[in-house]
Amino acid sequence: MVQHVIHALDQIHPASDGLKQYLQTTLKEVRLKRKEQLHAAGEICNNIYFVLQGLLRSYYPNSDGQETTGWFMKEGDVIVSVKSFFHQVPAHENIEAMEDSILFYVTYSELQNAYIQYPEFNVTGRILTEKYYVLSEERLASIRNEKAKDRYHFLLCNYPELLLRIPASYIASYLGIDKATLSRLKSSW
Repeated sequence: MVQHVIHALDQIHPASDGLKQYLQTTLKEVRLKRKEQLHAAGEICNNIYFVLQGLLRSYYPNSDGQETTGWFMKEGDVIVSVKSFFHQVPAHENIEAMEDSILFYVTYSELQNAYIQYPEFNVTGRILTEKYYVLSEERLASIRNEKAKDRYHFLLCNYPELLLRIPASYIASYLGIDKATLSRLKSSW
């Protein structure tokens, strides 16, 4: 299964045989059951993960005991608590599996070592960073500037499979609305 991850990374930017061998020996597998925690707020995120199978979400605990969903990641996505991982500081969010999931990961030091030993991997890292930075900016602009119906419509048009895999309460939290509003939006489409 690690070959699937290496192949996916090789599609982003060609990897040398040396890099492929490094990843082959370095990538580690973790399997999570539904609702199992991958990472907890307050801990330092030491690993960066590639989702081979499954679905995960990031959420932030609020002071009133509620949760705000930050993002969802599925097959083919890379998961990391960004600030925590890159600055090696405690994270603000939790990451949990929404489905049984299979992930592969490398540690912070293993990633840094790959960047030094295999310069072509820096291109892969940059392309992935750009991808997720753009997605993050789009999400922020959507929350700040769009009406709830437009945010829902974007999700419906761009990620319809997620609406079938994610409970309504998490979708509502992600969109910044309550479940009743989400129900009304669903019925209007």
